[in-house]
Amino acid sequence: MDYLAIVGGLLLTWTFVQGICWLATSNICNQKLPPGPISLPLIGNLHNILGDQPHQSLARLAEKYGPIISLRMGQIRTVVISSSAVAKQVLKNQDLAFSSRTIPDALHSHNHYQFSVVFLPVTTRWRSLRKILNSNIFSGNRLDEYQHLRSQKIQDFIAYCCQCSQTGKAVNIGQAAFETSMNLLSSTIFSKDVVDPYANSGKEFKDAVWKIMEEAGKPNLADYFPVLKWIDPQGIRRRIGKHFDNLLQQIEGWIDERLEQRRKSPNSGSTDVLDVLLNTSPEDPQAIDKNQIVHLCLDLFVAGTDTSSNTLEWAMVEVMRNPDIMRKAKAELAQVIGKGKVIEEADIARLPYLQCIVKETLRMHPPVPFLMRKVDQDVEACGYFIPEGSQVLVHVWSMGRDPTIWENPLAFNPQRFWDVKMDDFELIPFGAGRRICPGLPLATRILSVMLGSLLNSFDWKAEGDIAPEDLDVEEKFGITLARSIPLLAVPIPL
Repeated sequence: MDYLAIVGGLLLTWTFVQGICWLATSNICNQKLPPGPISLPLIGNLHNILGDQPHQSLARLAEKYGPIISLRMGQIRTVVISSSAVAKQVLKNQDLAFSSRTIPDALHSHNHYQFSVVFLPVTTRWRSLRKILNSNIFSGNRLDEYQHLRSQKIQDFIAYCCQCSQTGKAVNIGQAAFETSMNLLSSTIFSKDVVDPYANSGKEFKDAVWKIMEEAGKPNLADYFPVLKWIDPQGIRRRIGKHFDNLLQQIEGWIDERLEQRRKSPNSGSTDVLDVLLNTSPEDPQAIDKNQIVHLCLDLFVAGTDTSSNTLEWAMVEVMRNPDIMRKAKAELAQVIGKGKVIEEADIARLPYLQCIVKETLRMHPPVPFLMRKVDQDVEACGYFIPEGSQVLVHVWSMGRDPTIWENPLAFNPQRFWDVKMDDFELIPFGAGRRICPGLPLATRILSVMLGSLLNSFDWKAEGDIAPEDLDVEEKFGITLARSIPLLAVPIPL
């Protein structure tokens, strides 16, 4: 009890001091701040986004206060941008000023933020890592070089669905896609699979990645009230630290194993991503060393699995909910590829309707609801003053449902992308500017091939004979937007 009283006293004292400081500065800049609801003492505007769907709450606030609004999340000034025009101003015209990122308290575990290309500031080290990613992993030539590995993983995915179809077993689309995405990455990086859906091997590694995404998506008091960081009140940083430790040890073990192989056989001829990174390291040790490679691999697994699997699951939900769209997609696939065949990445360019389905899925169900940025100095944007240290959220979920841009925005209509030239900032699910996701070229390839192969190889019905129109689209908020109830779908042989 004494301990709680001390903590409570410190919190109240700190809040009082912060309140005085805030009042002192508000007289100077309040008139220039973006509009927004009145904030309460201590909690700020946290009450305005209570509930399990804060992205929807923020969209409603934008409808009331405009495309750029100002809130106080606890003690953190937060600016929310909900229109493509304002996003273009911030992410294109003033990209450098908005290029930093808020670092969640959970990512201080193992000092990951000091190595993560996702959270490093735009410095020489960040530029070197981005150059390595763009040139050695995600360039067109590199993606073509590793295409045969991805093709094998897609075939494994379809073979698993085929086995389920023979027994009438439903496929957990999200889970199966998550495991496939992990193997796509691990085979490309390490030339090995980390998950076996039949033997349930690799469960510990898979669960650790999943848990990191789950924990990172939880609202964390330490992010809203910096004074609480030292006690980690919800234990989020501590739990994520255990999962980080698990993944980092396994990744480091695989790297040590490869280094030993290279010592024994220096001319083995292996050309996977890990070899490319290890070859880069002695050439430019200041850009990347072994420790940096470990954390870079961790970034790739965490950022490239849950996002892809969630998007594929949403695409399947929307296509199953709309039988006409399903028929059009199948007709295109049958005509161009041949009914029942697994498609290849080279086929995507000849499947424009399939590409439209992927774009429409990304519009309605972006992989992440917000693009997170931060300003490191006072900035003026769109006539408003944004104070130093403000967190900036570009609300891509809301932008994808903006009725001033999208006709009938709540309807899933791939046809809207047919022969329509869009402004670059009307659809930015992977970000924009210098912080755009470097994995965009790979993600669009994988999503199209996985979705096209599922549709061209089977007919699908929801488990329990749920009618297509009864499939819900309720979201589960987190660092990514997953479906609240996993899609269980039965593949029916053609």
